[in-house]
Amino acid sequence: MRVIFPLVTIILALLFLLAGCTAPGPGSTDSLAPSSPGNHLNASVSPQQWIDQVPVKKVTVDDIEVAYKDFGEGEPLILITGYGATMDLWPPGLLLNLSSRHRVIIFDNRGMGHTTASDKPFSIELFAYDTAGLMDALNISRADVLGWSMGADVAQELALRHPGKAGRLILYAGTCGGNESVPASPAVLEQLTNTSGSAREQGERLFALLFPAGWLREHPDSRTYFPVPTESSPPESYARQSQAMGVWNGTYSRLPDIGSPTLVLNGADDVICVPANAFILGGRIPGAWVIQVPGGGHGMMYQYPEQFGRIVAFFLDT
Repeated sequence: MRVIFPLVTIILALLFLLAGCTAPGPGSTDSLAPSSPGNHLNASVSPQQWIDQVPVKKVTVDDIEVAYKDFGEGEPLILITGYGATMDLWPPGLLLNLSSRHRVIIFDNRGMGHTTASDKPFSIELFAYDTAGLMDALNISRADVLGWSMGADVAQELALRHPGKAGRLILYAGTCGGNESVPASPAVLEQLTNTSGSAREQGERLFALLFPAGWLREHPDSRTYFPVPTESSPPESYARQSQAMGVWNGTYSRLPDIGSPTLVLNGADDVICVPANAFILGGRIPGAWVIQVPGGGHGMMYQYPEQFGRIVAFFLDT
């Protein structure tokens, strides 16, 4: 059984930590449909302003309304975010990089951000079904898929349960789940479950787990690398996501059935999803690549967005 952390507290701490650093941009919930979205970066705006200007759209999938953004041109690439996260947490620079050669779709998982929920019990399998349904609604028969953390769990289930829909598969900071996955150390678990102190102190503790200590000392201003969350999610959705992760039996025995070309990508200094998990996935998925970035933590895509983007682009183009 996977250990589930009270990340609802951690996400809320992040909101407090970052909200005081800078004011929300035009991507707040009051501006779901900006008048001039555009798919290409204007020289006068930053990557954050550019992604904020892409309108949030909604489409019916099963019994919910899925909120998404769709930009760029080329072969479709779907990004599945992790536990407690919303689509506004993808690094804007990375999105800009990927959309220069791909049609990129980011979205909020069931019950998170602008996506609605229903009475159906949350499960990793249901999230994969939602992703497949989003593809159908957008008339995408097949797409490359990048999943981060819990999103990597969903990506595995998508590739196994809807094999015709998954092109190339990128599993970033993921595990196989179940009893075969390797948990974080007791010290990290204790730090993750520590809810003492102010919201800022809790946020700072989380950053200490997302990023290696040396890198964090050299990058003390989170405004330079971490997007300010502008979406909110109901507390019950965090609890339902947590339960879904807790009851997920994992994919260890089924990993050899994944037929998608697969890249397993993680930071060599990730203390939340420890590096051993990458080798479990890579050793079980036929022909999988395993790439570990020295100095990268669980938040590697924020640390090295350009390098992260180059690795992903190289894999997708190979």
